[in-house]
Amino acid sequence: MSVAALPLRDADQAKAWRDAFERDGFLVERGLLRPEEVESLLRTFMAMHAGGPIPGCFSPVPLDESGGDILKAYPRMMHPHRVNAVAKQYMLHPRVLQVLEAVFGEPALAAQSMLYFKPPSARGQALHQDDYYLKTSPGRCVAAWIALDPSDEGNGGMMVVPGSQDTAVLCPHEADPRVSFTRDEVDLPEGLRPETVRLAAGDVLFFHGTIIHGSYPNTSQDRFRRAYIGHYVAASTERISDWYNPLVRPDGTDLRLPANPWGGPCGEEQDDD
Repeated sequence: MSVAALPLRDADQAKAWRDAFERDGFLVERGLLRPEEVESLLRTFMAMHAGGPIPGCFSPVPLDESGGDILKAYPRMMHPHRVNAVAKQYMLHPRVLQVLEAVFGEPALAAQSMLYFKPPSARGQALHQDDYYLKTSPGRCVAAWIALDPSDEGNGGMMVVPGSQDTAVLCPHEADPRVSFTRDEVDLPEGLRPETVRLAAGDVLFFHGTIIHGSYPNTSQDRFRRAYIGHYVAASTERISDWYNPLVRPDGTDLRLPANPWGGPCGEEQDDD
């Protein structure tokens, strides 16, 4: 299946994307994926889940063996683009890459893909910064968060902290495991507050590698909050955490960058996300 690109955007559109991103640290492009494209991704990932564990990607357990933790039955997938052609195709979606090129000011390289199922009763994710993990240099990464279901506070939607993209990478403390499935949490800089980002299926949230963000728990009774996320860096990036190698060029070929070692500003970064 081919993925059609939108007509080339004019300079005014590219400038609008870049200005919004630089001002707020994030932007939302509504309806970037068509309904049939969203459905293709949903079919693909639900079939992968039904097929069971995939080494290096995810390891679900039967629900009756989860000990009441729904995320053991529906864990996130890491780097599904390395094991599935459809996942790779949409990580390199030309309309996603078009926005990324506008905000980077140069072509983008794909560093990571992830799929979150976020079923009902799933915990949220504590406030954090992506470049704490990717450790890109020079510059920062950018995430493209593709909503595959409508996303809001009730089913575990996203929150971002506008203006926090201007901060450095902060040192995290341990998050509350009762409400966050990840261990790291950062404190909010004085005067900044989270803002909920409500998305429809097919909307894409782009955000800066140092913007503080997280997600709510899914308190709904019957709504998943599935999302396909890519992390990207500018083509001029020279180093990255080795866990993200190899990166992928827009043409689908691999590129390996020199590794940034552990021991950044907090002295304890881990090579996972």
